[in-house]
Amino acid sequence: MANSMELKYGCNPNQKPSKIYMADGRELPITVLNGKPGYINLLDAFNGWQLVKELKKATGLPAATSFKHVSPAGAAVGKPLSETEAKIYFVDDLGELSPIANAYARARGADRMSSYGDFVALSDTCDAITAKMLQREVSDGIIAPDYTDEALEILKTKRKGTYNVIKIDADYVPAPIETKQVYGVTFEQGRNELDINKEMLDNIVTDNKDIPEDKKIDLLISLITLKYTQSNSVCYVKDGQAIGIGAGQQSRIHCTRLAGNKADNWWLRQHPKVMGLQFVDDIRRPDRDNTIDVYISDEYEDVLAEGRWQELFKVKPEVLTREEKKEWLTKNFDVALGSDAFFPFGDNIERAKKSGVKYIAEPGGSIRDDHVIMTCNKYGMAMAFTGIRLFHH
Repeated sequence: MANSMELKYGCNPNQKPSKIYMADGRELPITVLNGKPGYINLLDAFNGWQLVKELKKATGLPAATSFKHVSPAGAAVGKPLSETEAKIYFVDDLGELSPIANAYARARGADRMSSYGDFVALSDTCDAITAKMLQREVSDGIIAPDYTDEALEILKTKRKGTYNVIKIDADYVPAPIETKQVYGVTFEQGRNELDINKEMLDNIVTDNKDIPEDKKIDLLISLITLKYTQSNSVCYVKDGQAIGIGAGQQSRIHCTRLAGNKADNWWLRQHPKVMGLQFVDDIRRPDRDNTIDVYISDEYEDVLAEGRWQELFKVKPEVLTREEKKEWLTKNFDVALGSDAFFPFGDNIERAKKSGVKYIAEPGGSIRDDHVIMTCNKYGMAMAFTGIRLFHH
């Protein structure tokens, strides 16, 4: 380890010189085992590591996240995959997965379009099966507390030997005060050391007071994910994984819609018509992901047009109609939803209901809290006011 690391450039190629360093003189908490990570890679790596470390602490389960442009595209804990999940995440050919591999399959699989070219963070040692999963995906790098010898050898073969592999000191504790500069002016604040735990969910303000233990875990996943997502942000979670993350929207309803649309796409990918798509044998993984995304959208004609479908499918698929999609979406339920700041209006709850939300955690404190609570009560939802805002910029 060293005190500083020179980088090729900053956020953009014209931003030189660039480096990371420890202002307090300590050694950097990371060792680069392979590759040469860049400025944005390291922003993703450090934010992603914090997220998975806190998920592991809060849930007791191995955790993984898939980061893109300083926000998570997906985050999950290592619950076993169902047969359907293994198929829609395209890992059903890998045999039995380890807990940490399950976590990354879920994190990557939540929004495969957004995870293209991701930076991965794992809470636990990267093993060979997780490395094999990563080997065939388009990804920029990984940060983890350790790697097995076999996993490291596999990862070193990615991107013609240039894949970024970072080992982080799991015992590293950052300084309690953090700073950054904007326009030559230094900003200083106390680090957000907020411990997100189940006690935050005790203040249930709706008529329905029942939040089962597994749903509390889902709400914790949503809140911890939001802690490291560019604000405004909203996160939908189901069965231990984020299924829709809306980041960086100026309006909360736009954020709720964006994340809800991603959650809907995750569910639509499990529709029998999508599961039954017969792709040509040599289709690339990213092309297949993009094709599925278009097929389940209103732009489906782009992949079903004569001359085009033959390039993608062995057999021309039937259209997944709007009626079929609407009916299928009604089968998704018991979804958890977290928000990094209060919902100002009940329209957010109305939109969340369309994506199967039953459990909500948000700070509370809006002058329209009564309307938000009333809307939750209309649908029998259980909502906890955490009293804690989770802005991240």
